[in-house]
Amino acid sequence: MINIKLTLTFILFNILSCQLKGQQLPGIFDACRTGNFDVIKKLSIHHLDILNSQDDKGYTPLILAVYNDHPHIVKFLLSQSVHVDAQDNSGNTALMGAVFKGYSYYVKLLLQHKASVNLQNYNLATALTFAVTFSSSDVVSELLAQEAQYDLKDARGLTPLDHAWMQGNIMAEELIRTYTD
Repeated sequence: MINIKLTLTFILFNILSCQLKGQQLPGIFDACRTGNFDVIKKLSIHHLDILNSQDDKGYTPLILAVYNDHPHIVKFLLSQSVHVDAQDNSGNTALMGAVFKGYSYYVKLLLQHKASVNLQNYNLATALTFAVTFSSSDVVSELLAQEAQYDLKDARGLTPLDHAWMQGNIMAEELIRTYTD
């Protein structure tokens, strides 16, 4: 009887261990989407590598926590030195997600943690490209202050200045022009 219990315990431990090391980690990803900090903390205690894992779309816990606006989780993940520039399957980062959603608080926080301001996704768009299209002038200013390159072209050959003009974002155009003069 004891051997059976030991064998079952060993099998269950190995299954759990394999799930935590593999790509299918629904617990951490669901927790980051919903803001369940307790689950994240419990999972990370014995498996710090889980904090840098990616789901089938390439989303990391940090990307999901930023996008779903869970500041306590974002701060925790950054305190654990997660890969701030990890890219999803489209090449987007947590910084790009924060810019897209217009979350200036996360933009500043991610930049403080050395997020790359000029990283390009697979369409060659940068955070500044997203900022002139979707965000406030505060976000555009913050990125430019962190030396975002305003002349990087995307896959269509357009710069962030071109995108600002196409969107009719006069404030972003003016901000970029102040950096080009």
